[in-house]
Amino acid sequence: MGLFILRRLGVMILTGLCLTFIVFWLTNLYPNLEKLAKTQGNFRMSDEAVSSYLGDRGYLEPLPIKFGQWLGVAPGWVTEKEDGKTIGRCFSEGTPAEERRSFCGVLQGDWGQSTVFKEDVGGIVATRLALTGKLMFWVLVLMVPSALIIGVLAGMREGSKMDRSLSTVSIVSTATPEYVSGVIFIAVFASSAFGLKWFKGSATSAMDSANFENFFLPVLTISLYGMGYIARMTRASMTEVMTAQYIRTARLKGVSFKNIVLKHALRNALIAPFTVIMLQIPWLLNGVVIVETLFNYKGFGWVLVQAAGNNDIELLLAVSVVSVIVVLLTQLISDIGYVFLNPRIRIS
Repeated sequence: MGLFILRRLGVMILTGLCLTFIVFWLTNLYPNLEKLAKTQGNFRMSDEAVSSYLGDRGYLEPLPIKFGQWLGVAPGWVTEKEDGKTIGRCFSEGTPAEERRSFCGVLQGDWGQSTVFKEDVGGIVATRLALTGKLMFWVLVLMVPSALIIGVLAGMREGSKMDRSLSTVSIVSTATPEYVSGVIFIAVFASSAFGLKWFKGSATSAMDSANFENFFLPVLTISLYGMGYIARMTRASMTEVMTAQYIRTARLKGVSFKNIVLKHALRNALIAPFTVIMLQIPWLLNGVVIVETLFNYKGFGWVLVQAAGNNDIELLLAVSVVSVIVVLLTQLISDIGYVFLNPRIRIS
């Protein structure tokens, strides 16, 4: 197991570097850099002024060198201005020579400065990631147990009325996008149109202090969409397990139906849904943009939209790297979880 984890970690690091380099290359294409220069300077800047702006700030250096500077494995750029002042990636204008750093990248904990928010990128990502993490936690608390219960109940007796009813509910919840169910919930439960103002339509206040009134609707909106997919996978897996030979043997030996489900079928039936549940985490991290926008909850997905829409290169890179790390970690946890759910699975 230890050797397997080390190998997977090595593959994860290489995969993360490759994906990060691709994102870095795409965000540093010249049209994006030109737009950045005109956004920070003047939209009527000439081509010469744009080239001067980008050259002074190291954007026109070769891509491998820029990538190394961003990672922190290559010395940051330094530019001597015509007025004698010196600026650099790792120090601001007017910093004494003895206090200037040579390396300042991701490995040193420096993610750069956001051109939109005018703040440190690391602080922005950490704050917004914590907000989305809070939303993800309560979504998983509601979604996973509900989906597993629905899937197990539907798969215990294939073809029964309960199976058909719960399967219909699962299909409807999966087929209904978040922007549809969210609007319906706001109209019914958070507006005066139906006279039911039970909840708040905005979750902005939940960023500081989450409670049932201001946080339940976005949690419910996301949970319903993901719950149907997990429930259908659980139902299919449970149905397959209930027809296995060892289940038939247990029935012939007189084992009660309750013990058959809980002690024999359930553990094997959870292997496939476990993978689906782990795949929901990356989706929750970046796929809740619509819900966060709809309920005005400024989390990680909201920052991703802001960074992409405003060409905030440093912030977009940081968000992309965090997303890649989360995806790779969930895949590793999923592989390790297989062994604990089914001891017959061995890692070669």
